[in-house]
Amino acid sequence: MRCLALIHPTNMSVLSSHDKAVLACVFNPNLPIEDAEIDVELQDQEEETANTISSKKMEIQAVTMVEKGNFTEGLNMLNRAVETAPNRPSLYNNRAYVYQYLRRFEDAFNDLTIAIELCTNQHQKTLCQAYCQRGILHKRAGRKELAKADFDKASALGSKFAKSQLVELNPYAALCNQMLRHVIDILKENRS
Repeated sequence: MRCLALIHPTNMSVLSSHDKAVLACVFNPNLPIEDAEIDVELQDQEEETANTISSKKMEIQAVTMVEKGNFTEGLNMLNRAVETAPNRPSLYNNRAYVYQYLRRFEDAFNDLTIAIELCTNQHQKTLCQAYCQRGILHKRAGRKELAKADFDKASALGSKFAKSQLVELNPYAALCNQMLRHVIDILKENRS
């Protein structure tokens, strides 16, 4: 099972691009090595209104609660943040992560659809992550074509994870991987 990462509004990466490329290879082994290079990180840009600032503070508190395993408290805080600023897509995206942890997949799917609909050119990071997350839900439910469509959109935004998922969903790649595993198993047997 993959670990889902919440969008933390104040996260600043301290990793070098080389470190990020190594992590990309570790977590996405199906990607070609040349795709492990990290592109410029997507960012969200929002107008700083009183409600936006207040909801961001609640969002940060919610993320911190969830990271400590307090899912219900985090969810309640995200609900309050949504009430304060209902047009901020990152709130719905983050709440969908929490819903997935709580195994409330339909609620997660609904929030992701709202997040995607609310995203503008100013919300590229949230849009990319929401497409990835919704693609995972489609894939989990066996809706491969819909998963591919969402992963295609996230891949176009630069998501390496989405590219790896597209490779896994490709029947030819799956067949090649299956044949490669078979050959490796035969080689292991012959060495024994």
